[in-house]
Amino acid sequence: MLKSGKFADKKILLIDKEPKTKNDRTWCFWEKENGFFEEIVYKKWNKLSFLSDDYSDVMDISPYQYKMIRGIDFYNYCYSEMAKHQNIEMVYGDLEMARSHKFGTRIVLNDTPYELDHSTVFNSIPHEPKPGTIKLLQHFKGWVIESAKEIFDPREATMMDFRVHQDHGTAFVYVLPFSKTTALVEYTLFTRQLLQPEQYDKELKNYLSNFLKLQDYRLKEGEFGIIPMTNEELSFQGQWEFNIGTAGGQTKASSGYTFQFIQKQSQQIADCLANGDSLFTIFDPPKRFRFYDNTLLHILYNNKLQGKKIFTSLFQKNKPRDVLRFLDNETSLKDELKIISSLPAWPFLKAALKQI
Repeated sequence: MLKSGKFADKKILLIDKEPKTKNDRTWCFWEKENGFFEEIVYKKWNKLSFLSDDYSDVMDISPYQYKMIRGIDFYNYCYSEMAKHQNIEMVYGDLEMARSHKFGTRIVLNDTPYELDHSTVFNSIPHEPKPGTIKLLQHFKGWVIESAKEIFDPREATMMDFRVHQDHGTAFVYVLPFSKTTALVEYTLFTRQLLQPEQYDKELKNYLSNFLKLQDYRLKEGEFGIIPMTNEELSFQGQWEFNIGTAGGQTKASSGYTFQFIQKQSQQIADCLANGDSLFTIFDPPKRFRFYDNTLLHILYNNKLQGKKIFTSLFQKNKPRDVLRFLDNETSLKDELKIISSLPAWPFLKAALKQI
């Protein structure tokens, strides 16, 4: 909205729990061209490796590039842009209540009431899932490490390494090299429950030792995150607010990817507001993509087939750019039928019938 230059006469209130001052996360995504946040992309790769016991490959993902943005760079960039505009107010604290009324919205923040009259409200706080919905957790812990010797290829990132054991459920590691000696190594799971904190550390140490053959390294930074994966139908259009981010269904239920879906929707919102169009013209993605996601989610949640086998089939039998387009919800029905036919037929057919 700020970049468009069309909102100088509008008051904008941003509410967050607390200021963002730490490098507490990273976002990874793929793009064909320079994106909105291109100037703060920390690292990008043209090649991705996929590793499992049955199949391994180094994939040229052109015309895509795999990109990474560090949380601290994102926060600093956004704060510096907002500081240039006098019409933005930032307030921090715990949101205790939010209710609509005839003329606008009433919120209570840190025991202080605010009346937002004639305002458009965007909400990114997820609500508790409805009973009976599938809720799988994507949770991950990552270390930025510096090795005493040169072991990484900074031109190539590991997207998924499924050679780790699957005792806890679907588990893989991704490795994002920044240089020949420094990389982010992230242990990721799709399971119903979180692990104990020490278990993540154990698995990371095992991966560094057994797969990277690395003993001598220094831990520079760490991060931990949880992404909900659910079959609940989350919509942009709420009762009195517009839901964005995970709260508005922008997390892809089958993979947990969120960042780029948020950027696409944010662009739609900004364009609508700038052009004076109704936000009710913004629709949720085609329902067939939700159907595909919910089918895979059902399989993973009920352990009908290992996630390791599903993703191995996906990358082994399809071109990488087609898989990335599919994960971006940008394929045609013809493309999707080809990709779906490459997956184990019987488990997916039974799960699809359940969804129907």
